[in-house]
Amino acid sequence: MLTHAPKLDNLALMEALHTNVFYVGAIGSRRNNQDRRERLMQHFDLTAEQLNKLRGPIGIYIGSKTPAEIAISLMAEVIAIKNGLVLPNNMQVAYAKERLAQQAA
Repeated sequence: MLTHAPKLDNLALMEALHTNVFYVGAIGSRRNNQDRRERLMQHFDLTAEQLNKLRGPIGIYIGSKTPAEIAISLMAEVIAIKNGLVLPNNMQVAYAKERLAQQAA
């Protein structure tokens, strides 16, 4: 999802999470993704199991800064999941950024 309108995002994500697609992801910060998950559970009655399909922040952590790097990071994650790989925590954006924040503190 690439909008700045939570109402549009929520509706699209709700529909996507009710399908059997192999990848559902949403761009945004760790905080935005947590807020999004809470909204989807509270207002759209999505279960924790359904929300487990939602990837976010999207991509694998490669220190992306530019739009092109972010796109490569996202596509690497999509390809890995399509090919049945389970990505280790340290490759997931949220986990890696949390660890970096802890190290900086």
